[in-house]
Parts: sequence; structure tokens; C-alpha cells
Amino acid sequence: MKKFLAIVLAVVIGLGWFVSLAGAGPVKPLKDQIKLGLDMVGGVSVLMEAQTDLTGEELKAVMNQTQLVIENRVNEMGLSEPVVTIEGDNRIRVELPGAEDADEAIKMIGDTAQLIFITADEQVILTGSNVKHASASPYQGDKPYLMGTYTINLEFDSEGADLFYEATKKAATKQIVSAGKYDPTQIAIILDDQELSAPGVEGPIPGGKCQITGNYGSEEATRIAALIRGGALPVALTEVETQKVGPSLGMEAAKVSVIAGSVGIVLIMVIMIAAYKGMGLTEDIALLLYVLIVLWTMVALKGVLTLPGIAGIILSVGMAVDANVIIFARIKEENNNGKSVRVAVESGFKRAMGTIIDSQVTTIIAAVVLYLLGTGSVRGFTLTLMIGIIASIFTAVVVTQVYLKVFAESRLVKKNPGFLGLKNKVKTAPISMDPEVINEEEEVGCDA
Repeated sequence: MKKFLAIVLAVVIGLGWFVSLAGAGPVKPLKDQIKLGLDMVGGVSVLMEAQTDLTGEELKAVMNQTQLVIENRVNEMGLSEPVVTIEGDNRIRVELPGAEDADEAIKMIGDTAQLIFITADEQVILTGSNVKHASASPYQGDKPYLMGTYTINLEFDSEGADLFYEATKKAATKQIVSAGKYDPTQIAIILDDQELSAPGVEGPIPGGKCQITGNYGSEEATRIAALIRGGALPVALTEVETQKVGPSLGMEAAKVSVIAGSVGIVLIMVIMIAAYKGMGLTEDIALLLYVLIVLWTMVALKGVLTLPGIAGIILSVGMAVDANVIIFARIKEENNNGKSVRVAVESGFKRAMGTIIDSQVTTIIAAVVLYLLGTGSVRGFTLTLMIGIIASIFTAVVVTQVYLKVFAESRLVKKNPGFLGLKNKVKTAPISMDPEVINEEEEVGCDA
């Protein structure tokens, strides 16, 4: 089973690197899938501050809504992979890779959201200020074809309730003349000139509450409800800081960083083989899988790779190597104490695991704190560091162990333990009644 698993891992690593570099069918190469940060492709970074006296949960809700509205705006700009993050309590950082005009970007980001409700004749009947609340919930009506869908629930203030009732009464009785885009029974919800929804009115709606039904999934209904809430709770934003990175500078930094990281990893692999021979080879195999796991996890999480992020990857590579060095040192120590290669490998892993887990967990705790309290580039660094630490634990505990045990049981190592950098000499151990020691002595005697 161990040999079979070793072969499967080797095939996975080989195919993984082939797909990562060249792509395969619908899967694009890694370089075309991973998102690059502002510092690597150039663009504009804007830090905006919300002008509000709200605090606590109210402020948090407003900032989340504002973030969603801004994301909707910058996505309409057609830029590649914009990043919108909340910093602190009342600030939002917007990174626009590829943007060239900082003033235009600030104007688009800073404008207060405009949410309006219009009838088919394009008359504005309500604005976002009339919306009291908006939410999404599973459909609970009696129409079979809507079962499994979600509804958008709206609630208006007293003024909005009266205006909405009059508009729905006219729409339901087709007293409205269409301007061409909408049916006379429709009322459209528009945010920043973009249509969110245009439901038809089945009858007059009194009371200031209504439901929008349709073929909405959970995510879409929640998104539209959040955007409507955002329009209902506009908050003024002022520019605090603006940075512009030229594309040539960003790409040059990216190339240098990738080259430096690649050279560093190759040097580590060479040094490990020189210092630990066959054991170093098992670490190199694990390291190849480790890099794949980190990069493809970044793609899966839609993370943004920045220059500090590359630093985090390189640092986590060093930590992955450290874990294996601890394991190898334990194995050598066990072997020098007179245990056979196979027993030394087993015992070395057991005694190294506690140290490795403790050191990695403490680093993860520090990284989590940095991620929660940090901003911008600090988060990029800690994200890649956390992914790298988790990947290093897996590769050290699983991959390195599989290949070391396969090598330890192979004829090559039995004839020549020096392949793994170990000794063939076995010391005579004193007789002990401890079952674990007896088992080890029996194994040593067989190998000798």
C-alpha cells in the first residue's frame, strides 16, 4: 500500500506541475489563473473614510453594505480583479489593478450610491432613502414552480409605503404608458444606472411591505437585497490616501520576485540532497507538492498574490524545510543509538511530531492575529503564510513519511543505509521487559 501511495503521489505531482505550467483542456496554466496584486501589475490604490457617527454593529453593517456597492461599481469599470477591503472600523481600501486615471477612479468610488424605483414611463417613484429594510428568504408561497427559489423582501418607511401603494395601483391596472423598455406592469429597481430587478406588479400593495419572487437562488437574492440595503443607507466617503503604481514597475517587481523565489527553492532542494542524501530527496518530493498545494489553494480561494504574499510563501517554504530537518535529525539520532533504519524512521517520526505540531500551531496563531488586525499587504503576507503552514504540516507528516518508509524497506537501503545518510552499524541493546523496547530489539536483530 505504501509503494502504491508513493507511486500515486509521484503521478499527481508530475501531472500537477504539467497542468500548472502548460494547462490541460479547460484548465488554464497557473499564471493565467492566479490573481496578481496591485504591486505586481500596476494600478491605483485608494483609501476612503466613511463620514458617519455610527458605531458598533450599525457601523459594521453600513460598511459591509458600502463595500458591496463599491464592488459592484468597480466591477463595472472592466478592470482585472479589483480588490475592495474594509480597514479598521470606518475605512475602505480599493485596489484597482490596471487603472490609470486615479482621479476618475476616486470619483467613481466616492459618489454616494443612487438607488431609485421607476415605473414603465421612467418616472422615479421612490429612492433608496425610502427603503427601511431588505432581506432574502426561501419562497413559502403556494406556486409549485417557485418552490426551492428565494424571495427578496422589501419594507418601506411611511412615506415610501404611500408612494409605493399608489405606483403599484397604477401599474396593476395598466394606467402607466410604457416608455419602451419596461412593461406597464413593471417597477424597476435601479442602482447607479444598473438594473437590479424589474418585477411585474400583480396588484396594489398596501402596508409598505412587498416580496419580489422569481427564479432567484440564495446567493443572487442575498446580493440584490444587500445592494438595495446599501442604496438605502448611503454613507459619504472622503479620500484619505491614494497611491499609483506604474505597470512597468509592478511587472518588473513581479518578475524579480518570481525569479528570486524559484532560485531560492531550487537551492534549498540542492542543499537538502547534499546534506541528507536520500532523506533530502524525500523532502524535495514533498516540497514540489507543497508549492502546488499553496498556489492552487490561492487560486481556489480567489486570493490575490502580492509581493508580501510571495515573501510569505518563501518563509513558509523555509518552515516546511525546518519540519523535515527536525524529522531527519531525530531519525539520525535514533539510528546512532543503535536502531535499524526502519525502526529509526518509525521512532524518529513519532518523536518529532510533537515538536513540529507545536511550532507550526504557534505560528498559525500569530498569523491569524496578524490577519485579523492587519490591513492590505500584511493580510496578503499572512494569508499565504497560513496556507503554507497547513500545507507544510501535510507534506511533512504524510508525503515525507510515505517515501521515507518506502525507502527504509527497500533492498537498496538495506544493502546501503548510506543512501539515506544513515549507518548500518547496530549496537547491542540491553534486555528489557518493556514491550515497546522488546519489539524494537526484535526488529533490530532481524535487520542485523
